[in-house]
Amino acid sequence: MKQLWLVLVIISAAAVFAPAQDNSAEKTPFPATFTDVAAAAGLRDATVYGGVDSKKYIIETNGCGVAFFDYDNDGWTDAFVMNGSRLEGFPKGQEPTNHLYKNNKNGTFTDVTEKAGLRRTGWAAGVTVGDYDNDGFEDLFLTYYGQNALYRNKGNGTFEDVTAKAGFPTGGVRWGSGATFVDYDRDGLLDLFVANYLKFDVGSAPVPGKGGNCFWKGIAVNCGPKGLPTDTNLLYHNNGDGTFSDVSDKSGISKVTGRYSMTAVLTDFNNDGWPDIYVACDSTSSTLYRNNKDGTFTDVSLETGTAYNEDGNAQAGMGVAVGDYDDNGFPDIFKTHFADDLPILYKNSGREFFDDASRMAGFDHTRYVQWGTGFADFDNDGWPDILTVTGNVYPEVEKYFKEYPHRSPRLLYQNLGNGRFRDVSATGGTGITEPRSSRGCAFGDFDNDGDIDVLVMNMNEPPLLLRNELKSANNWLSLRLIGTKSNRDAIGARVTARFGGLVQAQEVTAQTSYYSHNDLRLHFGLGAAKQADSIEIRWPNGQTETIKNVPAGRFIKVKEGAGTVD
Repeated sequence: MKQLWLVLVIISAAAVFAPAQDNSAEKTPFPATFTDVAAAAGLRDATVYGGVDSKKYIIETNGCGVAFFDYDNDGWTDAFVMNGSRLEGFPKGQEPTNHLYKNNKNGTFTDVTEKAGLRRTGWAAGVTVGDYDNDGFEDLFLTYYGQNALYRNKGNGTFEDVTAKAGFPTGGVRWGSGATFVDYDRDGLLDLFVANYLKFDVGSAPVPGKGGNCFWKGIAVNCGPKGLPTDTNLLYHNNGDGTFSDVSDKSGISKVTGRYSMTAVLTDFNNDGWPDIYVACDSTSSTLYRNNKDGTFTDVSLETGTAYNEDGNAQAGMGVAVGDYDDNGFPDIFKTHFADDLPILYKNSGREFFDDASRMAGFDHTRYVQWGTGFADFDNDGWPDILTVTGNVYPEVEKYFKEYPHRSPRLLYQNLGNGRFRDVSATGGTGITEPRSSRGCAFGDFDNDGDIDVLVMNMNEPPLLLRNELKSANNWLSLRLIGTKSNRDAIGARVTARFGGLVQAQEVTAQTSYYSHNDLRLHFGLGAAKQADSIEIRWPNGQTETIKNVPAGRFIKVKEGAGTVD
């Protein structure tokens, strides 16, 4: 009885002394709205991906990613949009190609694909960007159904296909999906993790209605992924001479089997200074590769609570983002899923375990299939918001069920700063509400106006370029890290900013969202604060340095060991 009274007293005290939550944000209109300016900006080419009105095979459904990256080092992020194909193919010379758009610094872009040497056709999937040879220019690794490709940035506006020269396979067929550059051994050279979705052969693949996994809500649809054979993931070690070695078996990466791997993102989830890798998996448990600091990895998804949702169910993991949504200095994970499911928000406890905070944070089930996603402080108030793109994989279903549209809106969630999010999609502007069937999306400030914009890949339509029309006096700060002893892009670095009584951590990553790559500049909304009181950088090699009293409203570069250089 005494123990019971003690429990009651503690609970009562917690209720009495818990700080009152500020609910003013819930009553205030979200100041960030979005307008699609893609056509006016010159991004007019459609991404072709399978059939429009129906899709016979799963190869037609997944789509591909996009990237914001500064390929010419002029301080303005450029845009890269991948492309696909159709089952019937195309006449030679008329195949759809990826597109590289150069930022003209005036709100428009110029298509420089041919000039840059980046014309490539086929069933594209993912993109990761990183300076693997540390020459100061961003390189590209692209995944495909077929063979993946590595393009070296020559520094003169052109790229060279070095796939074979670098030691990557140029024969055989695998379905590459997520990929990320990562310096897993902290030697200053970017290595490469590559996920594979599943084993697929159009010649032997089942057709709609011809199997238990070929129906959805009683309607015959393309089959899979369940019922199709899984594949294993890959890890390539950078040898420092322009070549890579396959260490998938030696590292333990390939030991994880039986999963349909999709988007891959690096994050140091346990804060030990070594990059780990999280992989969103479709219809199976997801994977968290813990870096053992000796060149090997162990899947710890089960013991960390990141394999399943709180009900113990595997979900259709597609897109994934890492961000510090509660401003406690630890990276949290947000993962998107299929229709009739809710996205999952894994809250990092700081004790090598994650809690499923999805319902507590205010997320609910939706009729939309969710894909690319990201944490970004769209209103610069110091609390990372979330945007997710959507689109069904079964175009034929909406003929029978209007509530499951093939083309659907984006989802925009405002971070209220109290552990909860508010759905503000309806007031997010036409860039949010106009329906599309989207897949990948990337985040970055393409017009350098101090707020975050979004690039979105659409199935069989041109991309969206969502310009943030922010109306707010909140301050901001943008950081670009330059490694010297660490890899040049500082991929894997963690930056912890302190401002206005808040503490927020961000990591430099090379893939996120869905098969996509964000602008490498880290953007911090500062709210009313006129400066960041301190910015602590833990470089990928584990060394730390701190810069203090950094004024707001600036794009700055920080060079490892030298502090602020621009």
